[in-house]
Amino acid sequence: GGNEALLGAVREDPTIRELILSGGDPLMLRDDALARLIDDIAAIGHVRRPRVHTRLPVTIPARLTAALPNALTRSPLTSTTVVHINHPHEIDEELREALRATARAGIPLLNQSVLLRGINDDPDVLARLSEELFDAAVLPYYVHLLDPVQGAAHFDVDEATARRLARNLRDTLPGYLVPR
Repeated sequence: GGNEALLGAVREDPTIRELILSGGDPLMLRDDALARLIDDIAAIGHVRRPRVHTRLPVTIPARLTAALPNALTRSPLTSTTVVHINHPHEIDEELREALRATARAGIPLLNQSVLLRGINDDPDVLARLSEELFDAAVLPYYVHLLDPVQGAAHFDVDEATARRLARNLRDTLPGYLVPR
């Protein structure tokens, strides 16, 4: 299928050290299918790290199953999971516990947020998000400006505001809680 064509291209390019599984949520796959994909990636000698990007646990925390860490760690590769959480209110107790259990099982967890006007374009909200993420065993990693997509302009945050927010976070949080 499509994965085989992609993996074939990766096999041909020895400069690829990391594969990002995204573009449609990879956690829509069953654990066994995801494990087979990780095994296929592990068979490519020069790839060292698969990185799974997902937003699914925000809406379905139970997707972080007890079997998922085994699917991601049964190969010798170092798998990382990047969750996409944009606001501290998205982290309820069910998600917090699911993330902590996943981290305890050996999966490094990072977060990627998108700056959204009227949602999280406030230094206090972003600081609370970083604190809540860390309490859930997730390291704040990225904050992105919104991609210019049709119908989302009302969420756009300008670059000057984003830089001001970043400075504020650097001034108020310990370094490990400041996303890039």
